[in-house]
Amino acid sequence: MTNISCIITDDEPFARKGLQGYVEKIGFLDLKGVCEDALQLSDMLQRQPVDLLFLDIQMPHITGVDFIRALSKPPKVIFTTAFEHYALQGFELDVMDYLLKPISYERFLKATWKARDYFALKENVPATAATPYIFIKANGKLEKVNFDEILFIEGMENYVAIHLAGKKLITHSTIKSLVEKLPAGQFLQTHKSFIVSISKVETIEGNTLHIQKYQVPISKYLREVVLGQIVK
Repeated sequence: MTNISCIITDDEPFARKGLQGYVEKIGFLDLKGVCEDALQLSDMLQRQPVDLLFLDIQMPHITGVDFIRALSKPPKVIFTTAFEHYALQGFELDVMDYLLKPISYERFLKATWKARDYFALKENVPATAATPYIFIKANGKLEKVNFDEILFIEGMENYVAIHLAGKKLITHSTIKSLVEKLPAGQFLQTHKSFIVSISKVETIEGNTLHIQKYQVPISKYLREVVLGQIVK
């Protein structure tokens, strides 16, 4: 599936910076702009339509709720707010999710996975991807890697190691760039340096996933989200 284009809108500088940092960590999100209020957002949407809005509710001039109601064909929305009583209004507008400040990274990540799954279905792209493989450059040649043969992927600065059942391939890449090429729903980032194939996880022990003879860590910040995706 293609990347999800998005815009952040929040009147608080600290909140904008925090959300931008979260978005930049997620490979399938493509940030097109950052706005301070709904007026700036309106101008930006006229120049640059996007798939998804991270939208604060309580802002000057017009609330996020009223702004969405005023649009004839609004993008999908993930509301971000410090006020819990707006939740009902948000869900009445069929928003993608509702994040209550302060927003943790794991909660933000869970909301973006929901958006990823929605847009994958909208494109009629199955979660396992139409092309079930990629080619990577390793050992001085291009090697075909079938998605269903990948156990997990390990990041090592500017290189990644792709662990397969019978071998390990090392290629010049990053976790962020590689995750963009993987099919939604089949792989899960468990740590800043690790991506696992969900179906290959055999047991979970504390903050460790066991895949055949390997042990893959779960970040303490992602534990709840990771377990929620694996143990459905």
